[in-house]
Amino acid sequence: MKADIVFLNGEVMTVDEKDSIQQAIAIKGNKILAVGSNEELQAFASEGTRVIDLNGKSLLPGIIDAHLHLILYGVFQLNLSCKEPDMQSMDALLTALKKRAANTPKGQWVRAWGFNERTIDEKRYPTLEELDSISTEHPVVITRTCGHIGVANSYALQLANIEAHTINPQGGSIEKDTDGNLTGRLIETAYMKMNETARYTPQEIQQAISIAQQHFIEAGITSVHEAGTFNQESYRLLQLASHSGDLKIRVYAMIGTLNDCKQFTLNMMEAGVITGTGNEFFKIGPAKLFTDGSSTGPTIATREGYTSNKQDHGILYYSEDEIYEVLGEAHKRGYQITVHAQGDRAIEMYLNVVEKALQEVPRENHRHRIEHAGIASPDLQERMKKLNIIPVPNPPFPYEFGESYLHNYGSRVNYMYPARDFIDAGIVAAAGSDAPITTCNPFIGIYTAVNRCMKNGTSFEEAQKINLLEAIRMYTYNGAYASFEETIKGSLEAGKLADLVVLDRSILKESEENLKDIQVELTMIDGEIVFERTKATARS
Repeated sequence: MKADIVFLNGEVMTVDEKDSIQQAIAIKGNKILAVGSNEELQAFASEGTRVIDLNGKSLLPGIIDAHLHLILYGVFQLNLSCKEPDMQSMDALLTALKKRAANTPKGQWVRAWGFNERTIDEKRYPTLEELDSISTEHPVVITRTCGHIGVANSYALQLANIEAHTINPQGGSIEKDTDGNLTGRLIETAYMKMNETARYTPQEIQQAISIAQQHFIEAGITSVHEAGTFNQESYRLLQLASHSGDLKIRVYAMIGTLNDCKQFTLNMMEAGVITGTGNEFFKIGPAKLFTDGSSTGPTIATREGYTSNKQDHGILYYSEDEIYEVLGEAHKRGYQITVHAQGDRAIEMYLNVVEKALQEVPRENHRHRIEHAGIASPDLQERMKKLNIIPVPNPPFPYEFGESYLHNYGSRVNYMYPARDFIDAGIVAAAGSDAPITTCNPFIGIYTAVNRCMKNGTSFEEAQKINLLEAIRMYTYNGAYASFEETIKGSLEAGKLADLVVLDRSILKESEENLKDIQVELTMIDGEIVFERTKATARS
């Protein structure tokens, strides 16, 4: 049979059962026709076949990011980024926001994202007075880098009906000073509710989907597990983009939203939309709830107080009974279930829920998940193994946030995102970037998983290092396994979908220190080359 495309002379990393490395791969339509040696695969090339000489470069299965926020990532690109090198002081931030306000029609939102009080010169949040100095004619909101905390000006607070006497929502806090006055800072569900007031237009969301897709494709990401859109409307728009073909990336969409997640999940369950509904481009994923907060906030729910503040144990969104009320029922109805759980207390609560659900209604191959599984101590790992839970840790988090983890959690970093322990215990763990919370670049994640170090080069619990092949498997096959799709993607084997990436070098010959510098030269989804890098498209 003639192939449409044949790649020769490469380092084809199949991620099959034996992690075999081949030289060549042939593509026919949207499927992999064959994988093998140059000599074997040349037989599939004839007149009309495109032959691509890899010149020794690596070819991998398409990257599967098992936890990110596609729409959130995209809309953030429309706003000011506090992560830029020239935005590391309060004066620079306020100046940039005032400039943005001056060029924004009155009454429209002025937004910034990626703010981190630990990295700016002043080491603090902006005051309400500073936020009001930006503009009194524009609502202004600044999202912290964790995505769980924000600060807003008086105009924005007024639009959201937040006043000094407003009661804190469950699982959140409206910060006030010692005199009971608003500071503008909104924590967890209080910030999430602000998102409902500060909605993006359908046109902005459509633009965001296009931007996010392009960035992901350039990074070699061919499938994503959408970990939560804003609301029902953004969930609908994401499906429409996929069905129309405007969104080429494959999506496994969790049943959950950033705003009022519990009600959205209940509504979907009542509608009878079950995990796995859809096609190879858009499938409904697990029913999801948030249980605690942000690892960098810090607002995660811990069994012991934070190292930085012994009195602080973080925030819980729901009680264990409330989690079981929703996810226990979802389990009974045949859904895959998952939670956002960062702290060991939140993880323990969820494991109690899963254990109870399985005792009442045993199910084989349920593949229930835990998103993040931040502080996963040995006793929790043992329970994950027993319950066949799939944790989805975030390998790149220590790279950007390691210093705050050491400050807030002390020796507990020994078990933060513990990929080595998961693998040694035989627990299937998939990797997620949680972009836009940190970079979507999978090679930053692979670099960090292999080296277990922070951006400044300082080590971060090296005992949790994994090797390169293990890291690649977490970003490919294991991601497919976490969505029940390992029979159709996640490895390069004949008959599977033709989702693949070509790198700019041999990843096996690259030093561990330089893994973060690897770039993608070509991305293929469903047999179609959707990206080819040139000098003009190269990103820093």
